[in-house]
Amino acid sequence: MALVQVVWILAGLFVIAAAALHIVYEVRSSAPAFTTPYQAVLLTNGSVYFGHLQGYGSPTPVLTDVYYVVSQTNPETKQVSNVLVKRGKELHGPDRMYLNANQLLFVEPVGVNSKVAQLIAEQTAAGK
Repeated sequence: MALVQVVWILAGLFVIAAAALHIVYEVRSSAPAFTTPYQAVLLTNGSVYFGHLQGYGSPTPVLTDVYYVVSQTNPETKQVSNVLVKRGKELHGPDRMYLNANQLLFVEPVGVNSKVAQLIAEQTAAGK
């Protein structure tokens, strides 16, 4: 092979490698940007948490200002009510959740006028 042909082959391989790296970088950095303050996170075990999700698209996203729903049954009326609870009051006092990205089933924005957003605002105003 002539030297000119080798140079052109190497230049072509360089361009292909650069394009592949660019595509990989764009795919990894294209995590969605959430436009609402809170996100709903459903895990593969069926647990649902609400909070500020950071690092979505990374191997270990972090959920802060976390809330979850607890069902309570009135022993007299047998009526079930759902209560939104702020995480952190547990014995170990967690202030965040480090999630395994493989365990995320889906993530949705919590609408600013939704019942969950209203309950979070009420708890925040009450200082809970």
